[in-house]
Amino acid sequence: MSSLPDFASPRFLKDHIQTTLGFYHPRCLDPKGGFFHFFKDDGEIYDKDTRHLVSSTRFVFNYAKAYQAAAANNASASDQQAYLDATRHGLRYLRERHLRENGGYVWLLSQDQNLDETNHCYGFAFVMLAYATAYKAGVEEVKPWIEETFNTMETHFWDAEFGLYKDEISPDWQTVSPYRGQNANMHSCEALIAAYDATQSPKYLERAIELAHNICLRQAKLAGGEIWEHYTTNWQVDWEYNKDDPKNLFRPWGFQPGHQTEWAKLLLLIHQRSPQAWLIPTAQHLFDRAWTKSWDKTHGGLCYGYDLEGQVCDGDKYFWVQAESFAAAAMLAIYTKEDKYWECYQQLWQYSWSHMIDHYHGAWFRILTQDNQAIDNCKSPAGKTDYHTMGACYEVIEQLKQ
Repeated sequence: MSSLPDFASPRFLKDHIQTTLGFYHPRCLDPKGGFFHFFKDDGEIYDKDTRHLVSSTRFVFNYAKAYQAAAANNASASDQQAYLDATRHGLRYLRERHLRENGGYVWLLSQDQNLDETNHCYGFAFVMLAYATAYKAGVEEVKPWIEETFNTMETHFWDAEFGLYKDEISPDWQTVSPYRGQNANMHSCEALIAAYDATQSPKYLERAIELAHNICLRQAKLAGGEIWEHYTTNWQVDWEYNKDDPKNLFRPWGFQPGHQTEWAKLLLLIHQRSPQAWLIPTAQHLFDRAWTKSWDKTHGGLCYGYDLEGQVCDGDKYFWVQAESFAAAAMLAIYTKEDKYWECYQQLWQYSWSHMIDHYHGAWFRILTQDNQAIDNCKSPAGKTDYHTMGACYEVIEQLKQ
């Protein structure tokens, strides 16, 4: 273990961001527009045509953050320009190819064909995050697009009765799905915090706090103090949704420890900006429950899901779960002064360093089995851009300044 890096060192974290980014840059750039979204373990692109809104937006986030870091660290002018150019490149594709005339965004497309035009609040959250991060990176023309996105969400997704966002609406905005989910609201909270940081407009932070309160206190009260994923139209717990499809990519059944730790991180980010008595204790509660029930004492790492009895129901190890959790652990350590969270941070990094990180080609493997075997050789299909891993590193670097 003496050969392990100092995982809490800003220098280590900055270097790790660069090696991770190096897996994607510049091979992810499509000169015809946007980014390539499908990469094998060695970086080979295995689908050049299919594009997903989530990857298109997350790549903008990645490059906008890379530009900010390069500028702050006095990186070469050529690197700074390359990252800024890639940010603008991604924004053009979002506006010209994903954005529709009626204000919706194409969810899935292939070249000139729209494969799925369903409007997802989850997708809009990442559109807002992309715009907010780009604006903070100095892309001035993006500022009205933050407001535009918020207003579209306000018009179509916001459910004032419950103080939360609806999940899914038809391409013509006429038919609202009966499904309600916490995940879209969690990422909307993340995006709203970013919008507040970029613009300093208080309405974004106020809405983020409302979402956090309603999910982490009100809705959690319906599920034994933890965050269930799926709800009915009137925000009652739907215990049966996707019970037969526990590995569903966006809507898995069961408690998701990665989402509980991600909420813990968001609660602490809110606390930084608007301290309230309930935020730190709730963050601790969510993280501690997730850790206790999902940490794999045999193979290491946090498992993907556990059932109503607290037993692991999906033992796979997902890259993003480990990343979001180490960010939350570091923040809890800083805000509570409790050493146990630094111990969690260290355990997560040691596990990830040993199993989840590709030290040869770069970036993180997407999913491993419970005993840490690869499930395939597809490192980054659509949706995975390592925004989670690099974002978590950026956040820990920022928090270490406190």
